[in-house]
Amino acid sequence: MAGGIGVGEEQQINGGNSNTNLPLFETKAARGRPIHRLYCLTMVLAILSMWTYRLTHIPAAAGRFPWLAMLFAELVFGLYWFIAQTARWRVVYRYPFKDRLSSRYEDEKLPAVDIFICTADPTMEPPSMVIGTVLSVMSFNYPPEKLSVYLSDDAGSDLTFYGLLEASKFAKRWIPFCKKYHVEPRTPQRYFSDTIPFDGSEFSKQWSDTKVLYEDMKNRVDSAAAKGCVSKEYKDQHRGFSEWNSTATRRDHQSIVQILIEGWNPTAVDAEGNRLPTLVYLSREKRPRKPHNFKAGAMNALIRVSSEISNAPIILNVDCDMYANDPDAVRDALCFFLDEKHGQRIAYVQHPQYYYNIVKNDVYANFYLAVMEIELCGIDGFGGPLYIGTGCFHRRESLSGKKYSGSHKIECHNVEDTTKGRDIRELEEASKALAACSYENSTLWGTEMGLLYGCPVEDIATGLTIKCRGWRAVYYTPTKYGFLGMAPTSLDGCLVQYKRWSEGLFQIFVSKYCPFINGRGKISLGLKIAYCNFLLWPLLSLPTFSYAIVPAISLIRGTPIFPEASTSWFFVFAYVYIAKTGYTLSEELIHGGTLRGWYNLQRMTVIRRSTAFLFGLVDNVKRHLGLKETSFALTSKVMDGETRKRYEEGVMEFGSDSIMLSIITTLALLNLFGFGWGVFVRTALMSSRPRLVPEAVICAAMVALNLPVYEAVFLRRDAGSLPSAVKFKAAVVASIACVIAAC
Repeated sequence: MAGGIGVGEEQQINGGNSNTNLPLFETKAARGRPIHRLYCLTMVLAILSMWTYRLTHIPAAAGRFPWLAMLFAELVFGLYWFIAQTARWRVVYRYPFKDRLSSRYEDEKLPAVDIFICTADPTMEPPSMVIGTVLSVMSFNYPPEKLSVYLSDDAGSDLTFYGLLEASKFAKRWIPFCKKYHVEPRTPQRYFSDTIPFDGSEFSKQWSDTKVLYEDMKNRVDSAAAKGCVSKEYKDQHRGFSEWNSTATRRDHQSIVQILIEGWNPTAVDAEGNRLPTLVYLSREKRPRKPHNFKAGAMNALIRVSSEISNAPIILNVDCDMYANDPDAVRDALCFFLDEKHGQRIAYVQHPQYYYNIVKNDVYANFYLAVMEIELCGIDGFGGPLYIGTGCFHRRESLSGKKYSGSHKIECHNVEDTTKGRDIRELEEASKALAACSYENSTLWGTEMGLLYGCPVEDIATGLTIKCRGWRAVYYTPTKYGFLGMAPTSLDGCLVQYKRWSEGLFQIFVSKYCPFINGRGKISLGLKIAYCNFLLWPLLSLPTFSYAIVPAISLIRGTPIFPEASTSWFFVFAYVYIAKTGYTLSEELIHGGTLRGWYNLQRMTVIRRSTAFLFGLVDNVKRHLGLKETSFALTSKVMDGETRKRYEEGVMEFGSDSIMLSIITTLALLNLFGFGWGVFVRTALMSSRPRLVPEAVICAAMVALNLPVYEAVFLRRDAGSLPSAVKFKAAVVASIACVIAAC
């Protein structure tokens, strides 16, 4: 395998009978490669034939512009299809052996692990949700004295600190309960959402008692969040609240570091006398006119602060809206890092980003099976997947800027070795200096060390740069998902997220971090091209607009833009569309999707490309012209009862007067008008004008995909429907376009 960990390399040492000679993980190639490569061969021939037809049949001046628009669209789509197949050409799957790890490494020989959780807004990311994530990772099946959990609060909120303080107390009952009864999932918010029958057993009693304790704690945290403040009586009970004075604001405050549980101290025990993990609250210093570099800045502060307190060789970072779904996830990851033959070169182990709140048939297509189950596995085959910012285990030295040199054995140490007998106050004061605004001045942080600055998707750029330093990465897709998060529950929230991703991805492509520039001579050609499968997302907006507009206009004008149905050229176009559609459908169904879920994915693909990707492209142009600075937009994790009900019923949530919704509605109405005009006004469509059949089919497909939009325009009257202003603007623009086309 060029540039990566070979598919069969692990099997070369399987001949030994001793368990110490066996690898800790193996790599297997995906099945069905011959079928995929046969499909690729036929598609290549069909796409080249399609291009040939477009170039050799350019019409006279009257119909030249729409023809050229379709030629452009098919050139871009065809080239992107070639790029996308790179991520499917060498799909591999990884399988760790935890039993071998356990027999080879006793608890005292396992390395320490630092866990980073980032939050930035107590309103959009409520403290009760954040502490659920904290409690889930504190409950890993791993020696607690080797676990250290760090919460970075970029809002500098005493409400979040209060929630973490309450969680540190509840953990003394929650962790032993989880481990004694093998509770899953280990976030109480999810676990207690289901009820169990009370049968008088010891488990039932402890379940009820623990649930009461959790609900009391959650009510206190939610009550404080609703009031916007913590009571003075409670503040007086803990010295940490003295960090919040009358002058401290979200954007102007000193560094705050509070060690809530001293995991290295033998007296830090739970209700049953077992050791507890270390727990630390961090809010790095914020000052006006001082750049804070969003999540990348928070992660870099965490790297430095943790090096002062625990300095674990392995780092796990998890978003605050995710929780650990598999209590053995740490041990799975260590199978890759500690493998004697390949482990030393592995920089990070990336889990897929899946969600627990996906409704049946996934109305917003958040459960992106093709990306998570195929494309990232394909990139892994060329040397390592993208680092996607959450659910990722890192080797500290690779994340801190070191190049791969061939000798990177993970050393085992305890937190006591780092603290060296210093008390909490000393550790906190030393850590505060590392989280100060001025600390990074005239340093390599954000350029050569830590996560990179200046990009909305700093995680992708950082992962690529790490591989350019000689490291490799692993993508692990377990049967039991290691981590589960919260997906956006409104169309607007979904599009804001994809707009940020697409903007950041294309920003990487046109910067010095482009894989063809940064990776020249450092990573394989296959990996460079596979990265472009994601980096070029925004460019897909332009051909998508061509296909969303030109066929409808051509149907109204009666001007064909596709070959006649009776010619052999027609079958070339038909094969491309049918084969690609059939292949994507088979991928979805094979990997556990549904027909309705695939249908929703096709709709969301068109919507994302025509809105989020378009604005990602526009913002990149504006940034290069100096008209826009890099920004980071959070998506809210809070929804009211009616919104939740509509989401659970699979009803799309529109509700806001945004330009993206206006574009979606305009394109939907344009295709509806075009299809209606072509079929009902031109009643002889199928007899006297058979050349317009392809245009009618494409319009019909667009109409079918936009059924939820028409429902929101014509039928719905709830709060999640389209605002009247959006309907009016879209109807006017679509009508004007139709009138101009008909003239």
